[in-house]
Amino acid sequence: MNSDFKQGFWRLADPKISLTSVAAIYVGLSVAIVDGPVSWPWLIVTLLAFFAMEVAKNAWGDVIDYDSGTDLAVSEEDRTDFSGGKRVMVDGLLTRGQTWAMAAGFTLAGLMLGLAIVLFREPQALWIGLIGMIIGWSYHGPPLKLAYRGLGELDVVICYGPLIALAAYLIQAHNLSWQVFWLSMPLGIIVAAFLWVNQFPDYTADRAHGKRNLVVRLGRHRASRVLPLIYLLAFIFLTCMPWLADLSYWVWLGGLAMIPAGLASAWTWQDPETFYRHKPVQPMALIAFLLYSAGAGSGVLIG
Repeated sequence: MNSDFKQGFWRLADPKISLTSVAAIYVGLSVAIVDGPVSWPWLIVTLLAFFAMEVAKNAWGDVIDYDSGTDLAVSEEDRTDFSGGKRVMVDGLLTRGQTWAMAAGFTLAGLMLGLAIVLFREPQALWIGLIGMIIGWSYHGPPLKLAYRGLGELDVVICYGPLIALAAYLIQAHNLSWQVFWLSMPLGIIVAAFLWVNQFPDYTADRAHGKRNLVVRLGRHRASRVLPLIYLLAFIFLTCMPWLADLSYWVWLGGLAMIPAGLASAWTWQDPETFYRHKPVQPMALIAFLLYSAGAGSGVLIG
């Protein structure tokens, strides 16, 4: 295996982006631990299944964005570790065929692990799995191409909020939970805020090639004013959690996410055009969703 292929695989695997799935799984798992015994082997299978689908999604998304011209149009000064795609073809690490093969291989691995869950653990997981596949493909893929139509942010709220968290809970507890649903909603919104700031560096390239996400539609300046409102919505949900979901006040530990969220919002507000060149807004947005998951999930366990 040559070094370019290894580097290409590592970019597609991209552990820091896969943390979004882990954060959602932890939210579902925390409620499952309180509600009953947990099967740790099936938790490992769940984590592997979602990791496989994350790699597959990154791979097919990279091909679609490459073919649309968006990734090719991102200038060197606008490239970051969090945006502009994985660039495995732009940088010549993988061929188009290799990237599609990676997408197909990891999709198959995810499907096989999902099938094992359905057959040997929880048959109802089939429906969440099918919905997840459709939503995951449709973020980049035709015919919906939600990221190109200003609906990618909603896709992310659903997928990295209730969908994955409920799947994790269902696999453990064999039923669904309104507590998990409400607890995961702020997480989905905070992950969407992470996507939001990641779209600023790609703004010029996306606008030129028809990827009309909400940042492109609003423009960087107005989008920078919306970012704190996105976070505010998430924290309003969190504030209401003891009454919405009958959870203890300990879930307010998820409010630790307000610190990095506030920094990300302030820096983006101050310089919406080029904040990503001199301020760690994108890492702050990542830390925000991790802190929400760790704080709110641990709050469930403490409470």
